[in-house]
Amino acid sequence: MAALAAPPSFCHASHHRASHFSAAAASARSRKATNLRIAAAAALPTAAAAGLPMDAALPPRPVPAGESRRRRCECFDLHRQIVHIADACAWQRSVVAKRRGLKNTCEDRSDTLIALQHSPVYSLGSATRVAEDLLFDVENSPFELYRVDRGGKVTYHGPGQLVVYPILNIRSHKMDHHRYLRSLEEVIIRALKSAFSIKASRVEGLTGVWVGDKKVAAIGIRVVSGMAYHGLALNVTTDLTPFEMIVPCGIKDRGVCSIKEIVQKASDGREIDDTSLVDMAYDSIMEEFTGLFDLSLEFRPQP
Repeated sequence: MAALAAPPSFCHASHHRASHFSAAAASARSRKATNLRIAAAAALPTAAAAGLPMDAALPPRPVPAGESRRRRCECFDLHRQIVHIADACAWQRSVVAKRRGLKNTCEDRSDTLIALQHSPVYSLGSATRVAEDLLFDVENSPFELYRVDRGGKVTYHGPGQLVVYPILNIRSHKMDHHRYLRSLEEVIIRALKSAFSIKASRVEGLTGVWVGDKKVAAIGIRVVSGMAYHGLALNVTTDLTPFEMIVPCGIKDRGVCSIKEIVQKASDGREIDDTSLVDMAYDSIMEEFTGLFDLSLEFRPQP
C-alpha cells in the first residue's frame, strides 16, 4: 500500500512555543496545573480493580566502573507541534544512519529523543492485516494510511497524542529489545502516576500501557544492529473516535482511553485545558525517561 504524498515538512501548530525545557519551566507548569491532579486514586479504574498484573518497577541499569553516570541525549522538543508522519520517519532514519556510521567509535556517545504530535493518520506496522484490522474500505479511508517499518499492527495518531521517538543504542544501555519495551512501559507508568496520580499497568502478553482494560499508550519499535527507533504514543487529549474504525494493535476485546477522559471522569466532567495536560504529560515523560535511562538532555533547535 503506497503512502499518500507528504505535505510540507513540519507544519506548526498554532500554539507553538520555543523548543526549550528546563526544571524551572517544568516546575512552573506543574504548579500552575496543581488543580488538575487527581487526589483520589480510588476514583480511577485501576489495574488492581480490573484484576490485571502490575509488574515490579525496573530499576535504572547498573553503571559499570569508569563509565559516566549519565549518557548524553540530544532532545528535539516539538511536543506542541504537528509533524507529518512521513517527515518524522525520514528524520528518524537519518539519525539512525548517522549513528550506525559512528557506532563503536569514540564519537558514539549520545542518544536522541524526539517529541511531537502527528496529523491524523493510521499507522500500519509490519504485522498489520488490512482485511482484518481495518474496519473500512481502504479505497475510502477516513484518514491517510501510512506503512511504517516498526513492529506491531495498526494504530491511530492525531493531535492531542504525545508521540516520543527515542533513538537509542540499546546495547549501550545493556538491554535487549524485550527489556527495552518493558522499560518504555515503565516510563509511561511512572509518568502517569507522578503527573496525574493515574494507576496504570501492563497486561501480560501484550505490549503497551493500560488503565483498567483500556489502552492509554501504544508502543512499537524497530531494532537494527542494536539501534532502536520508533517509540511510544500516549493518548493525552486525543479524539478517540478514529480508533473505532480499526482494531487497535490487533486487540479486539479491549478499548482505548486518554488522560483527559480519565481526569474528567474523576473530576465530575469539568473542563480541563488541553495544552496544560499535554505539557504535564511531556514534562513527566521526559523526567521519567531521563531518570530510568540515566540520560542528560541537551536541547537542540528543530531542523
